[in-house]
Amino acid sequence: MSKIKVENLYKIFGPQPDRVIRMLEDGASKDEIMEKTKHGVGVNNASFEVEEGEIVVVMGLSGSGKSTLVRCINRLIEPTHGKVFIDDQEVTSLSREELRKMRLTKMGMVFQNFALFPHRTVLNNTLYGLEIKGEDLEQSREAALKALDLVGLGGWENSYPTQLSGGMQQRVGLARALALDADILLMDEAFSALDPLIRRDMQDELINLQEKMKKTILFISHDLDEALKLGDRIVLMKDGEIVQVGTPEDILTDPANDYVRRFVEDVDITKVLTAESVMKRTEAVAYLKTDGPRAALRKMQKNNISSLFIVNEDRRLAGVISAEECALLVERGSKDLTDVICTDIKTVLPDTPAQDLFNIIQDINYPLAVVDEANHLKGVIVRGSLIGALAERGDS
Repeated sequence: MSKIKVENLYKIFGPQPDRVIRMLEDGASKDEIMEKTKHGVGVNNASFEVEEGEIVVVMGLSGSGKSTLVRCINRLIEPTHGKVFIDDQEVTSLSREELRKMRLTKMGMVFQNFALFPHRTVLNNTLYGLEIKGEDLEQSREAALKALDLVGLGGWENSYPTQLSGGMQQRVGLARALALDADILLMDEAFSALDPLIRRDMQDELINLQEKMKKTILFISHDLDEALKLGDRIVLMKDGEIVQVGTPEDILTDPANDYVRRFVEDVDITKVLTAESVMKRTEAVAYLKTDGPRAALRKMQKNNISSLFIVNEDRRLAGVISAEECALLVERGSKDLTDVICTDIKTVLPDTPAQDLFNIIQDINYPLAVVDEANHLKGVIVRGSLIGALAERGDS
């Protein structure tokens, strides 16, 4: 279900926006329009959706229109043309009072510059949105304290912003948005003013929080590494226009045009590709309940492999067995694979980064099993397929 839906959105700065929209539809560029009409193109015919519980990162270089776009979504900037929907309710048609209510109930915003009141304590800064909303004071205090605990600021509620580091101040801004318990978080360059180490910490903190909260997050960034780390999908903008929407892997491995290709050319692809994207699916498994050593050997011979994973009836991984061990069982006349099955094997989850796989795979003499959290076998990775998958995607 779409939580946010943007349809053919334009934002033109200047007194004759309709004229500029016609020029854009006829193929005029942002620079041409500025030169000929002195109008600024903030957003040019943007359309995309954000699913419930998803983190979508809108990114681009300075002046690409990403911040203008997010401010059009909650109408801090009024769109020139087009529609925005939140939970199928058209934001662009709301009255001022209806818009105020929606902002207080459905959307929390975290800004780049923290936007904290210096004369208010950490707790009172966190309470601010709830005060505006008119919530009960005691309940608001409980919600604010809970939000501060979530972002790691429990015990700092009586401090003032000037007593906090930049990273801590940004956590207060995040806590203020969380205290509203809004479904949607709009985060505009929320970490870009922070030092690199603190910024990485905040990115990790957001990922950890999202695992607990499952909010719908629209995150604005100019940093590709940040977008690749945080985004379930990325919306890439240039000159007010969306040039590509896709997963991090889509953006890296199948760039839509030369601009996107240049944008991503220096990225280490092993940081983005995952075990799931480089594994191969295999039907060559032995079933613990029904297969004996002869059946296992036959499957290995047919598939030209020297070891075989063994699974239960529901494809939960039970272990691995080698061709040599199967041959020994046959010689002994045994029909039970459990006599020699190796159960102490290394596995990885589907979202394990490809860069982590090399160290794991070099220490084992069987393929690396990819399993889900319930230990169902999803696929296997061998050294050759890992290197081949990376080479196919252009990584040196």
